Amino acid sequence: QVQLVESGGGLVQPGGSLRLACAASGNIFSISTTSGWYRQAPGKQRELVAAITGLFYTNYTDSVKGRFTISRDNAKNTMYLQMDTLKPEDTAVYYCNAKDVVYKRFDYWGQGTQVTVSS
Repeated sequence: QVQLVESGGGLVQPGGSLRLACAASGNIFSISTTSGWYRQAPGKQRELVAAITGLFYTNYTDSVKGRFTISRDNAKNTMYLQMDTLKPEDTAVYYCNAKDVVYKRFDYWGQGTQVTVSS
């Protein structure tokens, strides 16, 4: 069983930046893996923030376009989310996910990391 471990969350002022990382304990990031960052704020449903495919195509939810950047280093088994110009409404627990969309061999989730944007 592969584990995903998020890091990089914390408290930041509005307008600030954070970089989240999601490290996998095994070699799961490949051309058949789509991975993404989700977030869940109190009282709200979990939503997809950004995703990246095995061919490194990316997509973002509208509210973070131009502010967040998703990337992945397959050799290091790590995915990142660079978050700039943070807003209070970005406050949430952020989760990483990795799934094999071709062979359906796995669908892993991390435990989550808290991001709080507040002055």
